[in-house]
Amino acid sequence: MSGIYIHIPFCRQACHYCDFHFSTSLKSKKDFLDALKKEIYLQRDYLGAKNISTVYFGGGTPSILSGEEIVEIVYELSKYFSIDKNAEITLEANPDDLSKEKLKELSHTPINRLSIGVQSFSDEDLKFLHRIHNSSNAIRSVKEAQDIGFKNITIDLIYGIQTLTNEQWKKNLQTAFSHDVPHVSCYSLTVESKTALASFIKKGKIQNIDPQKSVEQFEILMSEMKNNNFIHYEISNFCKEDFYSKHNSSYWKGAKYLGLGPSAHSYDTHSRQWNVSSNSAYINSIKKNILPFEKETLTQEQKFNEYIMTSLRTMWGIDLQVIKNKFSRNYSSHFSKEAEKYFAQKLLKNEGEKIFLTDKGKLFADKIASDLFVVFNK
Repeated sequence: MSGIYIHIPFCRQACHYCDFHFSTSLKSKKDFLDALKKEIYLQRDYLGAKNISTVYFGGGTPSILSGEEIVEIVYELSKYFSIDKNAEITLEANPDDLSKEKLKELSHTPINRLSIGVQSFSDEDLKFLHRIHNSSNAIRSVKEAQDIGFKNITIDLIYGIQTLTNEQWKKNLQTAFSHDVPHVSCYSLTVESKTALASFIKKGKIQNIDPQKSVEQFEILMSEMKNNNFIHYEISNFCKEDFYSKHNSSYWKGAKYLGLGPSAHSYDTHSRQWNVSSNSAYINSIKKNILPFEKETLTQEQKFNEYIMTSLRTMWGIDLQVIKNKFSRNYSSHFSKEAEKYFAQKLLKNEGEKIFLTDKGKLFADKIASDLFVVFNK
């Protein structure tokens, strides 16, 4: 089964840390929606098989869309794809958008999973990040979404923020636990080059991120999640039983997906392609019946490296049988040689034919994956 990602490229305000593609002007919203519907038609054959198990509205801020606009988009998808009756359909939303009226409106759409961009339950952190909402908005949005009937809710939290103490980080997590949120995605704050955050640090207006604090808060995260019976199923993702993100899990398991909208990526197991990161260029191109993307055909090395990178991050791990069956002996030999030192350091562990990161290894996931990559053709 395949998934569809829809990028809604609008936000009411630019957050200081974000480098995703978006516009704070809504002037082109109608033209964008018209282009999106046309792109759905133009890309109707991309996935081959038409069965769709997940739809994900990301951004940007998809909660800017009205309920009617969401229904229209899903209806357009249903013309050309067979959306499973139990499909997971996720909408990313900001707490300030989720009024009672908005939640009631969303409850009458196909959306059955909400991803709420809380980021922190501390007003000091939210102000630092330049978020619109405050902590009261965040708590209210979760409660009211549950009251309306949304049971499948995930929230985003950020750690490593300059203003975030270890004690407040624990309080953020306990707030999530106390409100019975069944899925939490937690990310370390990173400094992206073209963001306001990067500019402030470069000018000395604020301190840079403290990597040691980020490590400490990740360790707190793993401990608190384990103590509260959350499953750590991917480096940044934790859930109660049966509340895995089906959409994101399909990425990590190498399933096909179609990305729609400016900057959206698509993958068909043989190649990747990505749309232009410009609302005007996207709209103008689609008007001419031209799909505005660049494409890369994946080599065996790239396929191997992507398998290592995505699988290693998950609770399902790397399957040695997949490496043996899909790749040549050189790949297996390289993997065994490079992995040996990480077994010795207790950063990797194995269960039969499966290889996993230990909790300590999760602190070095990117470095370990990089060493396990192949670079045969330099």
